[in-house]
Amino acid sequence: MAKRSLWYKITKSQALRFLLSAGAGFLVDISVFYVFYHNLFTQNRYQVLSLSVRNSTLSLCVSYCLGVLVNFLITKYMVFNESKSSPAKQFIRFAAVAFVGYFANLGVLKIMIQSWGFYPPLARICAALSLFAASFFIHKFFSFSLSLRQHRQHEIKPDHQSGN
Repeated sequence: MAKRSLWYKITKSQALRFLLSAGAGFLVDISVFYVFYHNLFTQNRYQVLSLSVRNSTLSLCVSYCLGVLVNFLITKYMVFNESKSSPAKQFIRFAAVAFVGYFANLGVLKIMIQSWGFYPPLARICAALSLFAASFFIHKFFSFSLSLRQHRQHEIKPDHQSGN
C-alpha cells in the first residue's frame, strides 16, 4: 500500500513529475558533459570561428542542448500535458528559456571553475541544481502557458478513469 501511495503522489504531483523530467534531462546533460569533457574535447582550449573557447564551454554547449531536448519531450508529454498551446509554440518558448538558462549556467560554471577552482563536472552539477526552482515556474507559466487558476481547476476535477 505504501508503494502505491508513493506512486500515486508522484503521478498526481506536477512538481514531482517535473523533478523527474528535469532529472532525466539532467542525467543526459551531466553524462554527455562528462564524456565530452574527458574524451572528446581533451585540449584546454579550442578555436571556434575566431574565438578561443574552453573545453568545458564546448562540452556544456553540446550536453545542455541534448539535456534540453530530453527535458522538453518528457515535460511536454508527462508534466504539462494539459497545455493548450501548440507544440511548436511550446518548444519555441521552452528553447528560449533554455537559451537564457544556458548563459546563466555558463556564468555560474565560469565562476565555479575559474574563480573557485571547482572540478568542471562537479561545477556543472552545482550550476544545474542552482537554477532548478526557477526553471519549474518559468516553464509552467511561460513555456506551457498554464496559470495558477488553470492548475487549481485541473486539480479540483475528479478523476473519472477507473482503476486510478
